[in-house]
Amino acid sequence: MFGLFKKKSEVEKLQDSYKKLMEEAYKFQSINRVDSDKKYLEADNVLKKIEEIQSKE
Repeated sequence: MFGLFKKKSEVEKLQDSYKKLMEEAYKFQSINRVDSDKKYLEADNVLKKIEEIQSKE
């Protein structure tokens, strides 16, 4: 209840974005391999940003 109005940190937002991109990439995997690879690349870039932020903390 108390976490209801808590704002997400930048890392939490990036983690949500990473999860969404990975799910999309998995869905595209059987349909279109090129689009799947693009989504995996985007997800990898988001993961690098997350690691960069966490290493600064």
